[in-house]
Amino acid sequence: MLSLRQVRYFIAVADTEKVSAAATQLGISQSAVTLAIKDLEATLGVTLFTRRSGGVSLTQEGQNFRTHAENIEFVVDDAVASMQQKMPDLSGKIRLGVTYTASGYAFFPLLSRFQRRNPSIDFDLVEASREELETMLAREEIDIAFMLVSNLSSPDRFHSKVLKKSPRRLWLANTHPLIRQETVSMAEVAAEPYVFFKVDESDKAGRRYWQDTGHEPNVVFETGSLEAVRSMVATGHAVTILSDLVYRPWSLDGGRVERRPISDTVPSMDVGIAWRHGYRFGPAESRFRDFLIAAIDE
Repeated sequence: MLSLRQVRYFIAVADTEKVSAAATQLGISQSAVTLAIKDLEATLGVTLFTRRSGGVSLTQEGQNFRTHAENIEFVVDDAVASMQQKMPDLSGKIRLGVTYTASGYAFFPLLSRFQRRNPSIDFDLVEASREELETMLAREEIDIAFMLVSNLSSPDRFHSKVLKKSPRRLWLANTHPLIRQETVSMAEVAAEPYVFFKVDESDKAGRRYWQDTGHEPNVVFETGSLEAVRSMVATGHAVTILSDLVYRPWSLDGGRVERRPISDTVPSMDVGIAWRHGYRFGPAESRFRDFLIAAIDE
């Protein structure tokens, strides 16, 4: 029978891509993690991980199961929370703006969990660019923005709270020669054909940290389609540097995308919330803010 312990061990290995790192994070032995994963694979009848130099990678079956595993963990957490001291019911409406990356890769599972616990709190949602959200905050058209706070143009105009720092790593095909290395330098990346992802100012942030390292990328394509990026990388036409938040190991055409750490200093992509100076959080906004902080830390 599948157990919650196996699910949590699986998620830890999937997140860290190393059995040893997962064991350290969980505070248990490597052998206990390895045995739990083997038992889980036997129960499911599939292989969840493949071994590679320096760690493990999810198989396609493993990637599919990861979504189910995270849902299992969320449901259990919600069940525990519902049996603990119940918070008084709150009603209200939160005017919330989200950027593309935040809404597509981080926000809606959190929103679903929050609304299960707080069914009387409603949301007015709008998706917009970082510049548009900053304008809407300043004009008091929205109350909070869930966005890449590392991109804020005027931090002195807004308060912000970082919820998650997502490291940026090199994406490359599983047949690429650099796959044999534990880490890759920016000088080595500069020698490869490079694709820039343009959504949410990813290309602008990329050019900033490329400039800081003193190297120049060999850009062969720029696109607003993340699936196009994955396809180019998986087929070996280019490499790129993107954050773990948007990483998926498989392209739509079935190709495999791998990751390697960058040995040079590359800033993380920081997801969080922003609000205008002087704005006083009401009870509903305060509960949502506190929930996000707690949920990201889980």
